[in-house]
Amino acid sequence: MIDQTTYAIHTYDDGYPLIELSESATQSRVIVCPERGAIVIQCELNGQELLYLDRETFLNPQANIRGGVPVLFPICGQLVGGQYEWKGRTYAMKNHGVARVKPWQVVESGTDNGAYVTLALRSDEETLASFPFAFELRFTYRLKNGKLAIEQQYANLSEEQMPMVAGFHPYFAADSKNLSYTSDATQLLDYNDNLTKPFNGTFDLNGLVESVALLDAKQREIAFPLNVGGGRVQLSYSEEFRYVVLWSVEGKPFVCVEPWTALNEALNDNKGLLLVEPGQALQLQMTIGYDK
Repeated sequence: MIDQTTYAIHTYDDGYPLIELSESATQSRVIVCPERGAIVIQCELNGQELLYLDRETFLNPQANIRGGVPVLFPICGQLVGGQYEWKGRTYAMKNHGVARVKPWQVVESGTDNGAYVTLALRSDEETLASFPFAFELRFTYRLKNGKLAIEQQYANLSEEQMPMVAGFHPYFAADSKNLSYTSDATQLLDYNDNLTKPFNGTFDLNGLVESVALLDAKQREIAFPLNVGGGRVQLSYSEEFRYVVLWSVEGKPFVCVEPWTALNEALNDNKGLLLVEPGQALQLQMTIGYDK
């Protein structure tokens, strides 16, 4: 058992106020930026940094951050024309939703159960213009025993059911785009030609512009090699995360492995939407681990 004295929390500024969670016993640390969508910008587990970060996009408040672990809500992916219709009205929403571009508030932090910080985001006039539901998100980032757990709460403060999609967009540092994945999925949707294809555990993202989505996994976990460190990343997540999306960019040393609860266009085609009852909250979790 790891003594809580091995845990620490530090706050400092580096372009934005940052919160660093650390665990000395496992040589692990996690850095979170509340003002930039509650994004994790560094995740070092068992002495190995797992994430890619384009620092220029992080420091530019007008840019979408290329790197880290962006939060996706209330959609994952994009909408055709950047729009969706809900109950006869048309709304505009940018790719991956509203949460990743908003400043979040620090609620609490501590070292009594790992090193953790809880951040919150409430709906406002800007989010309501794109997503007409009052909500509060509370995410706890917890570093414990060499793993990062992201404990999520999606509360519906509206008077009607709130439709939503949840997901994450982790950018993992990788020197190869042709990786083998430990997953029981047997099919994938290739967004480059919109065809469903067999998945045999290995996929090469070289030369592709759009992503692919693993469709039919029964186990809510996936593992893959992190070439730069020689170990393996393990992701595990709640039952609601039915899909894992794989994506990369030519010439950039990363591969994105992204748990989503629904696919592109969910707010238009109503496929896979999570519905949160008025006054209720949905609890989800994702954990990132690394073994050398």
